[in-house]
Amino acid sequence: MGAMKGLLRLGRVMVRGLRVMVGLAALVLLAGGAAAAMTRQEVFARVELLRQAGGAIFADPSLSASGKLACASCHVPGNAFGPVSGRAVEPGGPDLSLFGHRAVPSLTYAQAVPAFNEHMFDADPYGDDSVDAGPSGGLTWDGRVDRTADQARIPLYSPVEMAASGPASVAKALRAAPYAGLLRQLAGEGAFGQDEALVNLALSALEAYQQTPSLFFPYSSKYDAYLQDKASLTAQEARGLALFNDETKGNCASCHKSAVDMDGTPPQFTDYGLIALGVPRNRAIPANADPAFFDLGLCGPDRPDFKARADYCGLFRTPSLRNVALRKRFFHNGVFTDLTQAVAFYATRDIDPARWFPRKEDGTVDAFDDLPAPYRANLNMDPPFGGKVGDKPALSEAEIADIVAFLGTLTDGWRGGGAAHPSGG
Repeated sequence: MGAMKGLLRLGRVMVRGLRVMVGLAALVLLAGGAAAAMTRQEVFARVELLRQAGGAIFADPSLSASGKLACASCHVPGNAFGPVSGRAVEPGGPDLSLFGHRAVPSLTYAQAVPAFNEHMFDADPYGDDSVDAGPSGGLTWDGRVDRTADQARIPLYSPVEMAASGPASVAKALRAAPYAGLLRQLAGEGAFGQDEALVNLALSALEAYQQTPSLFFPYSSKYDAYLQDKASLTAQEARGLALFNDETKGNCASCHKSAVDMDGTPPQFTDYGLIALGVPRNRAIPANADPAFFDLGLCGPDRPDFKARADYCGLFRTPSLRNVALRKRFFHNGVFTDLTQAVAFYATRDIDPARWFPRKEDGTVDAFDDLPAPYRANLNMDPPFGGKVGDKPALSEAEIADIVAFLGTLTDGWRGGGAAHPSGG
C-alpha cells in the first residue's frame, strides 16, 4: 500500500507539473508574450511578474467605483480566499449600498474546474461512462465563464460589486497605481497606453496570481496528509469519512469526490456538476423582497443563454468542500450559517420540511419556496434526500456531527496536530 501511494504521489507531481507548464505558456500568450519564442526560464520569469502584478491588483480597491472594494475585500487571503463578514451577500456599488443575490464563493481550487459542458460523462474507469450526467463545469455558481480572467471581469464591472464604469476608468486607475511600472514592463509602451489591452493584461495577471499553488491550491489539509500516510484521522473523523462515502448514508462523495484520481491527482471534493437542491429562500437578500424574483441558476437571471431550458432551472454548480469549515454561509444564497445545519438539510429536507421552510397562510409548509413549482421536477432526490414526511432520517444527529468533524480535516494549513492555518494566512 505504501509503494502504491508513493507511485500515486509521483504521478500527481508529474501530472501537476505538466499542467502548470501548459498553463504558464498559455498565460504568457494571453498576456501579450510570445511564449513560443521564449525559453522555459523566460516563460517562468514573465509569469512571476504577472503573479506579482496580479497580487497587487487583487488587493487594490482603487479599481472600484467606491475606491473601497478590492477583490481581497470579499475573497480574504487569510480565510481561504472567501468572505469573513458572515453576510449572505456582500455590499458593493458606487457607495457600497447595493447587494447582489449570491453568496461569495471561495477562490481556492478553481484551477481544476473544467470548462462548462452540457454533457458530463463519468470519467471513472470503473463507472458507467455511457451515462450523460448533464451540465457540469464552468466558473461561478452557474458556470457561465471558463477562464479565471473572465470570472474576474464580472465583479469588476458589476453595478452591485466593484461597479467600474468601463475599461477607461479601470485603465486610468491601473496607470496611477503603485504597480504601474510593473504593468508597463509587462505590456510594453504600446499596450500600456491602450485601455482595453491594459485591462486584459490586468485580468491575465489576476489569473496568474490565482494559479499560485501555495496560495490557492496547496493541498495541505489534514486529509491530504492522511492520504499520504502522514497523519491519522481521529475516531470521529474516520466515522465521518465512512458516512461521507456511504451511498446509503451521507452519500456526499457522489458529488463531492473524496478519492484520489486514477492519475494520482488529489481529490477536489466536487464533480463540478450542476444540481438542484431546493434550499430555502433567503429573505435577508434584498432582491428576494420581490416575490416575482427567483435566482434560477443555470437558466438565469445572470446566465441568459439557457433561459428557455426549464430543465436547467434551479441548477447550481457543486462547489469544492475543501476549506468548507471556514465558511460562514452555505449554498448559493448563503441561507445557512452553520455547517451542521447544512449537512442536516440534506438528511431531513424531505422528511421534515417544516424544519427548513416557512408556512403559508393556511398553515401548510411552503416547501421549496425559492424554486417555482414548474421546476421542482429538477430537484435531486438521491440519498440522503427522499422519503416521506415523518420517516427516519438517513443520518442521526451524532452521524451528522461525525461528517462535520471529517469536513474539518479539509482545511488547508494543517501542521501535524495543531490548528490549520488557511492558505494565504
